[in-house]
Amino acid sequence: MAILLKVPPANGRSGLLGSHLPWGDPRRRWDFVSTGRGDIHWEDAFRALERIGYLGPISVEWEDAGMDRRHGAAEAVAYVRSLLWQLPDARFDAAFGQSDS
Repeated sequence: MAILLKVPPANGRSGLLGSHLPWGDPRRRWDFVSTGRGDIHWEDAFRALERIGYLGPISVEWEDAGMDRRHGAAEAVAYVRSLLWQLPDARFDAAFGQSDS
């Protein structure tokens, strides 16, 4: 599971963990945001999974106190799917001198 969060600049009013402040409180130092709207570099993560040959499922836990869940979940699914592009076929690799080994 990836943690989706947004960390705004420090304001001197709350600690990094936003302890004792409710989820979604604007005084928190960070909060969960919808996939693609935070500080996670998703394309890099998917490319790394591809490089190691990962073929398993992708699971996104959606949490965003500032967005309707139906809208946010649909947006998150669309964003993740946009990063699951088709890989080049063997003819492309051969044309550019790359091999599977």
